[in-house]
Amino acid sequence: MSLRLGPLLRHVDETSATVWVETGTASEVEVLGTTARTFEIKGHHYALLVLTGLEPGSCVEYEVRVDGEKVWPPADSGFPPSRIRTLPEEESKVRLVFGSCRKPHDGDAFGPDALAAYARRMAAGEETGWPQALLMLGDQVYADETTDETQEWLKRRRDTSRPPGTEVMDFEEYTHLYFEAWGEPAIRWLLSTVPTSMIFDDHDVRDDWNTSLAWQRRMRAQPWWRERLRGAIMTYWVYQHLGNLGPAELAEDATFQKAICSGGDNAGLLTAFADEADNERDGTKGARWSYRRDFGGVRLLVIDSRAGRILAAGERSMVDDDEFDWIEKNAAAPCDHLLIGSSLPWLLPPVISHLQSLNERACDRPGWRGRLAEKIRQAADLEHWAAFRASFERLSAMIAREGRRDDPPATIAVLSGDVHHAYIAEAHYPEPVTSAVFQLTCSPVHNAMPRLLRWAFAGTWSAALASLARRWARRGGVAPDPLTWTKVSGPHFGNVIATVETEGRACVTTIEQATGDGLVEVARQRLTRAR
Repeated sequence: MSLRLGPLLRHVDETSATVWVETGTASEVEVLGTTARTFEIKGHHYALLVLTGLEPGSCVEYEVRVDGEKVWPPADSGFPPSRIRTLPEEESKVRLVFGSCRKPHDGDAFGPDALAAYARRMAAGEETGWPQALLMLGDQVYADETTDETQEWLKRRRDTSRPPGTEVMDFEEYTHLYFEAWGEPAIRWLLSTVPTSMIFDDHDVRDDWNTSLAWQRRMRAQPWWRERLRGAIMTYWVYQHLGNLGPAELAEDATFQKAICSGGDNAGLLTAFADEADNERDGTKGARWSYRRDFGGVRLLVIDSRAGRILAAGERSMVDDDEFDWIEKNAAAPCDHLLIGSSLPWLLPPVISHLQSLNERACDRPGWRGRLAEKIRQAADLEHWAAFRASFERLSAMIAREGRRDDPPATIAVLSGDVHHAYIAEAHYPEPVTSAVFQLTCSPVHNAMPRLLRWAFAGTWSAALASLARRWARRGGVAPDPLTWTKVSGPHFGNVIATVETEGRACVTTIEQATGDGLVEVARQRLTRAR
């Protein structure tokens, strides 16, 4: 088949759009009169078409042709035509859908897929109700928890009795995961029609990726790890990262420009890139995966909270100083609503937040106490923003600063996933902040949480337990929190999808849960304060 995967509609603004495809062989791809030759990585062929000169606020149906042959949409498609909807010059209404943690269907063990349910509802509804953007906040592929089908495929390829067993090991095996994740018809149509932004989380590489320096050293000692990490970064670059960039950024991306101009297999180029992007290897500066998107008055600032971590004891940070400077600079530009995407929540249930900060302090202690704290950090996944305390405080200070400026956003919201439940929490600073500040967490799109853990997570919102955890953290040397936060909805369990809708300076968020009949709204919250 000439079209292996895609099309994916990625970066769209007022006058341009990018469309990503994977083809079966080297070929020429055409969309709306724009053509591009595929580029090759380890025998796989990709094209990212950059369409320019589009009309603002327009809606255009499109087809994909490979070497002149129409390959999309499928002849038997039961979905509406794929289309490109550019942003109007003055955007007053914006609808952004987000979520994280989506495992492929594996005997339907996880119940209804919230993203597939959203796609089916969207296909049956009016275009006026379609979102302007979809944000996938990590764990689009599970390299360490493969499906039964993938495990059978791996057994035909290599001896899975040897490490890493039924986890994926290299670039080729990662490509299989993406085909599995994005190949289902409803998802494929959705991704061809809604501009989609992405960022990775740990399972895109391995559970607890970059939790700590001890974790990193242990993994680097495994003989299969280097090829695994190369495969993860190389496929993330071509399947997820490139589509986050607009035309000007693509024109300045040296790796992309070399790949499309090389005329040969770019395996060596991307292998070298992946080694450099492992940002603490030999002290080199890694790649920047964070990015910014603007939708009229809505700014989406997506932070890489996994690959760029500084892990040395006493210096832990989610990102290095240069990247934090970049984040703060882009947050400071005027906007009506500032949405900060982070795969990991900024504000966790308070009990968990206090214990994560306490554990970070304990990990720095010498001797057996520090080693025990490290074991607990890894076993209990204590590696969110609160476990990188300096970064937690810097992000908190940035949000407060932007919320107090002369022309503050009406809303500042951190959009996250990862924790396999959904909730809305409102932040409160000791000194007044003009902007309404919220943590919006939506996870999983299609996964599961054991019932026992559901009870435990519900308990971690207890005010009494939070008070005890706070006192314990203070005795352990953790500074007082720079803010407090209260849950206004949740925790909600099951497969969920969330939406942020803005109109002018107004903003509302909803959380919907997938059921056998579609999606059911379980939360609705106005985020902006009444004037």
